[in-house]
Amino acid sequence: MMFSDIYVTAATLKEAKGIARAIVEEKLGACVNISPITSLYRWKGNIEEDEEYALSIKTKSSLVDKVTTRVRQLHSYENPCIISFAIESGSPAYLDWIHEETL
Repeated sequence: MMFSDIYVTAATLKEAKGIARAIVEEKLGACVNISPITSLYRWKGNIEEDEEYALSIKTKSSLVDKVTTRVRQLHSYENPCIISFAIESGSPAYLDWIHEETL
């Protein structure tokens, strides 16, 4: 079984929690961590700086496309940051828990 950590940014804590709750309730992810961040980025020719919230979604690699689709449905951004990273190793008990808590 392969696992992934999906990194997403959201505009507000309310949006981040809404995305996180949907992902966990729908068993697309076992856990979502939310952290406040400051983002600097180029958007439509301008350099922007915003306070955002980063989400770290732990899931099965086979669910990455479903998580991506669901996040896009719930997200307010035109082009949200959704990036998946393979989890190469981890605590076997934790990885088993991810497996048990997702579809």
